[in-house]
Amino acid sequence: MSSSAGGTTILDRDLLLKGLEDQPWFEKNIPLLEIPDKHIQEVYYYRWQTYKEHLVYTGAKYGYMASEFLNRVSYGAPYGGIVAAAGHHITEGRWIRDTRYGQDIAKYWLAGPGQFPKPMRDDVNKDTSDWAHEYSFWAATALWKQYLVTGDKDFIVGQLANLVKQYRGWDTHYSSSLGLYWQVPVWDATEYTAASYESGDPYHGGVGFRPTINSYQYGDAIAIAKIAALCGDSELEHEYRSRAESLRTALQKHLWDSESNFYKHRARDDNPSGSLLGTREIMGYLPWMFSMPCDDSQLAAFSQLTDPQGFLSNFGPTTAERRSKWFMYEAENCCRWDGPSWPFATSQTLTAVENVLHDYPAQNYIAPEDYYEMLHRYARTQYRNGEPYVAEAHHPDGDRWMYDGYNHSEDYNHSTFVDNVLAGLVGLRAQSGESIVVNPLTPSNWDYFAVENIAYHGHSITVLWDRTGSVYDRGEGLRVYLDGQLVGSRRTIGLIKVEVGPSLPTHVSSQINIASNGQRDPQLPIAFASYTCPADDPMRAINGMIFRRGIPQNSRWTSYNSPNPKDHLGVDLHKDKAIDNVRLSFYDDAGGVRIPNTYDLQYWVGDAWVPIPGQVRSPMPTSSNTETKIAFPSILTSRLRVEAPNAGSGVGWGLSEFEIWTSSE
Repeated sequence: MSSSAGGTTILDRDLLLKGLEDQPWFEKNIPLLEIPDKHIQEVYYYRWQTYKEHLVYTGAKYGYMASEFLNRVSYGAPYGGIVAAAGHHITEGRWIRDTRYGQDIAKYWLAGPGQFPKPMRDDVNKDTSDWAHEYSFWAATALWKQYLVTGDKDFIVGQLANLVKQYRGWDTHYSSSLGLYWQVPVWDATEYTAASYESGDPYHGGVGFRPTINSYQYGDAIAIAKIAALCGDSELEHEYRSRAESLRTALQKHLWDSESNFYKHRARDDNPSGSLLGTREIMGYLPWMFSMPCDDSQLAAFSQLTDPQGFLSNFGPTTAERRSKWFMYEAENCCRWDGPSWPFATSQTLTAVENVLHDYPAQNYIAPEDYYEMLHRYARTQYRNGEPYVAEAHHPDGDRWMYDGYNHSEDYNHSTFVDNVLAGLVGLRAQSGESIVVNPLTPSNWDYFAVENIAYHGHSITVLWDRTGSVYDRGEGLRVYLDGQLVGSRRTIGLIKVEVGPSLPTHVSSQINIASNGQRDPQLPIAFASYTCPADDPMRAINGMIFRRGIPQNSRWTSYNSPNPKDHLGVDLHKDKAIDNVRLSFYDDAGGVRIPNTYDLQYWVGDAWVPIPGQVRSPMPTSSNTETKIAFPSILTSRLRVEAPNAGSGVGWGLSEFEIWTSSE
């Protein structure tokens, strides 16, 4: 992807990106961050590593999607997608410079496998019929937030009809008498809640009118209205603004508990009085994630985030208030939402607080200092054994992950963090027009921070804070750069709005990887090898997934313990294809599998393997999973292979992925 004019070169990118696998990818794609809080900074880069790890190339037809678990689970959509956290995935990925990933993820759910029919069974939601509605999903809001960063009007307008279809897919869950949507907690991705326990069916029970889906539908109605306005469809804009306003009114009337100052769950069945759940749950903050409430007195709800009997905890916030009789009930058993700290909810709550602090009138219930402490606790939560780590849910008080299944929960992709750092802490408030607002929520005692070369509307934005001017040698105060040029400054931390001009078009590659076969379809390419370690599999090297080393999940082929002096891994395409571009991701575990000191890329000429002529190679990688590119004049062949020597004494070599990129099938 090509993008903006040159940015700045202020930060030490090699130092900041040290330890990340495939460092060149991060150099090209992510904003660099330097802040005094080393927990937040370290987790920021870790979460980028894990986000990349979850980018699954599904194949030529559908491109990339973002996975939730590294290994596929039985209740997922084709290729392993789970829609529960898709809103998080799109929002987090909006800061990647190459917009293909985010666009592909959106299309996977709205115009691809997400639209495939699914069984209407208890294990995959008996009340919905396609994969994009298995769980609640704030689709239009996520795409609108993506657009605010990318500025790609054509793409989001092109998704408008799909977003309307996705919105109307929840009509089956709408109550015309209340003007609200109902949902089962488990299909909000929040099983074993106080509401479901009170229903008598802790896992599949608790159907009710909830702040979750109604906030999502409100946010999506507003987003659809804004997209309609972009393309001049005033009728559709008016329809969805009316839908949003009706939802706002109904939420306030039926789900606001004026006694406890909180939005709560209302049981749908066996509830003639319309009573609300007695327990405050963390989902009560979701309306502010979408800037839904307009009664500023309701901001008193945020006092519960700093209340020791509310949601406050060492590794929190909790998912149910401590006052509740259900707090941590049976919580040692997975997967309870009655107290444990879930990053899914923590990141949503942080987004709600960001909106309150940036967009609502000043109040005395939650302050920037509280926000920073929440974000810092969230970062500290994401460690295990002293190293950055995220799983499913953490104990609210003890330093341990509660729901952390071996070879299952590692590097769990179920939340945002990067987006909270950039949009919240640094205060990058993306706009739909030709401007950007910077309004940091950073601590007042910080002497410096920087975020460099943010991809924004096809430009590069850099934000620096240097109290004395001695850290970055660019002057004192807060400074904003556009494509390398200073465009805004002030002496103190505060709001700066700068004009960036029209969005610049960005090129989204249309190339496809014709080697990929994550579904193990026998009609698609097949991998083969001269020897394979019994723990590995040649087909894993063409499954579209590259996992970092240090985790038990295995997405690789290796020649570990091979008796041969050299081994090969190849791809059989079944028929001749024109090929001129191969990319290899060599795996290195610093032990029994090492990057080879040389390799030979060969093709089949009908009766023999011969080296591909005219190869232009990127340098041999020095770290695991760094993409190695090989370009050459086009050849016509049905098979390719890589051959490399083994180091001896059982030490072999390996590949996480063997890719063949072409312009078309």
